Parts: sequence; structure tokens; C-alpha cells
Amino acid sequence: MIVDTHTRIWHSPTQLGPDAIDNLARPVDVAGERVRVLPRADGASHLLSSEPADYCFVLGFKSLYLKAEIPNRWIADYCAEHSEKMVGFAGVDPTDPDAVDKISLIAREPSLKGIVICPAAQDIHPCDTQAMEVYEAAARQKLPIIMDIGPNLCPGVKLQYARPGLIDEVARSVPDLRIVITQMGYPWVDEVLAILQNHKNVFSSIGALLRRPWIAYDALRRAWEMGVMDKLLFGSDFPFMSATEAVEAVFNINQLVADTGLPKIPRTALEQLVERDAIGLLQIDIPRAKILANLPRHRRVGRTG
Repeated sequence: MIVDTHTRIWHSPTQLGPDAIDNLARPVDVAGERVRVLPRADGASHLLSSEPADYCFVLGFKSLYLKAEIPNRWIADYCAEHSEKMVGFAGVDPTDPDAVDKISLIAREPSLKGIVICPAAQDIHPCDTQAMEVYEAAARQKLPIIMDIGPNLCPGVKLQYARPGLIDEVARSVPDLRIVITQMGYPWVDEVLAILQNHKNVFSSIGALLRRPWIAYDALRRAWEMGVMDKLLFGSDFPFMSATEAVEAVFNINQLVADTGLPKIPRTALEQLVERDAIGLLQIDIPRAKILANLPRHRRVGRTG
């Protein structure tokens, strides 16, 4: 089973912040020139690009500070329409006075199975009292949290709140809360590796790293050497990469160091990363019958590395 734990959809990139277009446009070669284009992030493109994943987490977003939002209602409706595959995560801003009350509403929404927090984009310290109350409410409702590091969302984010080391206090204070730190905490990868070693309910997704092959290789090799590869979750970072492209990138990662003498990442570890059961690890409530029904859909791709 393949679970893509990091995808987003939006009507417009400005839903991630007023200046997000500058950060989200990606460079591509067109007729010999380097230009920047915005990827398509509509629902139809997302559904098409989700193969070969059996499940996709679709992340919401809300920031009062940036006046930005990907509406949870839209995420919930999209995931309900494709309930056999899509798993919604509601965007929650801890600075919202009603944030804690909204956790209970989210828990009652069948297609929403967790929440997304992005302190750097919400102008709040991850251990602020308001944020801690949200974590405690999520833990009571057994909702996992995706902690989006978010330094690449838009220029308005506050990097001092993106440091993954700050999440150590959260994990100690709310030990039953299941937390996923995005993009291995890049650029603070070592902080995340240390947290993964110390907290059984903290995991990290690799989405966004795979577009940067050397950074991805270096981070995954460090995770292997630190003995925490089993805490890493597959993610494509759609709309910047499809699930197929992401799987291929993982399996081809060792080609980067072929004939260099640099150590490779064991192939079995890469296979386990791609096929890790994030649904089970995060204790997401999906009927067992649905999981079993999806198992035959599994595709093996990109195994050329």
C-alpha cells in the first residue's frame, strides 16, 4: 500500500498567502530559456496525478496573519467525493479564537481525519498557549497533526517559528498526539532526526525534498545512519510532483552517487519508505474493509535505481 501524505489543491496559489505566487512558481526550461510557471492544483489534476497511491492526504490551510485560506469545506467535499482514496486534513489556525471549538466539528466530519498547523505562516510559536490548547483538543479527538514547516509558502512566513526543534516540547507535553513534520524539517533536518529518535509518536514526511535530489539523498542517508528510516512517510508534494514521479525519485535516489564511492541507501529501506502504512501509524480511522479493498490497486513503479 502506498500512502501519499503530502498533497495540496487550490483554486489559486494566493490561498496560501498574498505573495505566494513568487515562491510557488517553479523554474522550467522552455525553448532554451529558464522561466517560472505555476503548476495546476485543481481537483481534476490532483486526482489524475495521484496514481499509484492507494491513499492521498489532502492538506487544508488557514492563516489569519496572512489572510489566506484553503477552505476546509472545499477539502472535505473533495475528499468525500473521492472517499475511496482521499483523506482530508483540515487547516487550523491556533490564533483563531474559535480554534479549539472547531476541532470538535472537524472530528465529526467523515472525510476529515486530521488537522494541519503551520506556525511560521500563522505568526505563532509552536508552544504558545493557544497552540498547546489545539494540540490537546486534537489528542482528545484522536486527530493526528501535520506540522507544516512552511518556509517556502510565501515571503511573509516567520522562520523563527518554523524550527522543528520547537516541536520537542509539544511532543513531550502531549505524548499521545501523533505528529507529522513536513519535508523532514528542511533546512533543519538534523533537528527532526533527533526528535524522531526521542518521540515514538512523531513522524516526518519527505514531500518537497524529492524535487531537490542531493538534499533528498543526504537527508535520507542521515536518517538511515541515525536509525529512523522507519519514522519517515512517503509524500509527493503535489502539485509540484506527481505520486509516480515521487516514487520514481525515491527508487532512483542512489543513482546520484553511483560510481562516487559515497554510501548508498539500502534498497529495502527505500521500498519500505514508499510502502509504509501511514494510515496505521497515525491511527487514522478508515474501515479495514476499505483498506483491504485498496490493496490490489498497488502499483510498483520507478524501480530502476
